[in-house]
Amino acid sequence: MLKRDASLTTDQKALTVNLDRYKYGSIVEIGAGQEVARRFFQAGAAAGTVAKTMSAYDMAVSDDIYGQVDRYVSRARLVQMLDKEFTQVVARLAHVRPKNTTFFAYAATVTARSFKQKNECHGWVGIRLQLHPGAEPSDVILHVRMLDHENTQQCEALGILGVNLIHGAFFHHDHPEWIVEGLADGLGSERIEVDLIDFSGPYFEEVENRLMNLHLIRSWLTRAVIFNPAGEVVVPGELFHRKPVMVMRGSFKPVTCVNIDMMAAGQRQFGQLAEVSDKEIVSLAEITMNSLISGDNVDGADFLARIDLLASQGFTVMISDYLRFFRLRAYLRRYTQKPIGIVLSVRDFNSLFNEKYYEGLEGGILEAFGKLFPDRTHVYVYPARASSGDATLITLDNVQVPPKLRYLLAHLVENNKLLAVHPLDDSRLHIDATEVQASLRRGRGEWENDVPEAVAKRIIEARLLGYDTE
Repeated sequence: MLKRDASLTTDQKALTVNLDRYKYGSIVEIGAGQEVARRFFQAGAAAGTVAKTMSAYDMAVSDDIYGQVDRYVSRARLVQMLDKEFTQVVARLAHVRPKNTTFFAYAATVTARSFKQKNECHGWVGIRLQLHPGAEPSDVILHVRMLDHENTQQCEALGILGVNLIHGAFFHHDHPEWIVEGLADGLGSERIEVDLIDFSGPYFEEVENRLMNLHLIRSWLTRAVIFNPAGEVVVPGELFHRKPVMVMRGSFKPVTCVNIDMMAAGQRQFGQLAEVSDKEIVSLAEITMNSLISGDNVDGADFLARIDLLASQGFTVMISDYLRFFRLRAYLRRYTQKPIGIVLSVRDFNSLFNEKYYEGLEGGILEAFGKLFPDRTHVYVYPARASSGDATLITLDNVQVPPKLRYLLAHLVENNKLLAVHPLDDSRLHIDATEVQASLRRGRGEWENDVPEAVAKRIIEARLLGYDTE
């Protein structure tokens, strides 16, 4: 199996590009200096690579060059920049450069640490490039968050990231996962977060962007990625900004009728909070990475099937690396101060009260709950029946926890941190997703009544999640 050479330094990558006289283009950066261009000049021989550098900081100047836009730090502005710069460099130089030249335009529009205020430090970065002389261009676009605390450090990190992107796009375009992995070279996971990546164009037509975004988590470039019901990756900061959020955690293998009722019932009660407007609620179906991994690998087909089935029911899907609930809450708190709700089946209640999940925390489960419930965060507990033939209902009132934790449970219930959810349809409470999954592997059967009709149809027609007709 081929492996990526991860030993090259930033300067070595820049020099490698500079010494290739057939790679030529423009570098334009707004918002954090001209660190990418500086890296190429610092490496030497940049005259062989850089046709132009520019930084149109003034908004009026930027608008005059690229056109009007609603937000200056946005994907729309980045695309304007790539359109203008790539078209211009080809028009001006294609007839004077060697015929083997492949042109590119690198652009970035970011807001780094401000001198006057501690603003959200993020931005859009991208490259448009020809991967064959005269070919139609392909794009790689990123959304990034800068995690350093000082402006100079953020600028430096963006310079390294830009070199990594340009080098990776040119030299690893036939291994797009290597482009993803290479973004962190010289940075690690402590300085830059990449929470969205998008490949497009003729040389990336076969790239499955959802898998590439999943690879961001695997490469420690982010801890979570989010897909809307259309299967498109969305920026968390834009999705959650000043919105109340309701999360349903599960494996969704497959999504069942009880999942549908659980979210609907949870939303209904969540919407009764004074600070929550039903129209503003962002509802997420969240899958943790540990439920996607088999051994050391992710089953891509299994992952895509779960995303598609949830999307068919209108869910926005979040894939995260947050095993502990309080870390999920902390992630959401980056973007919103509105209430957060987590709806959880009583079948999975042991995961919340299992002390082994909190090993390594100095305060153990008490510390974990202290971090989960410091403000307007609630866990909504949905009931279940043991089986379809058993009338016994397990609820928040009678669920069993280890004896030494029963007073902790009572405290959380008494203080409205844990809230019982009342189902909208109690005929579904016997459904167990594990049993449904096992049944569908044997072909058609009663499991079809336990999932939405559209879900059953998709599983059968596309033979998803191990469905077998034999």
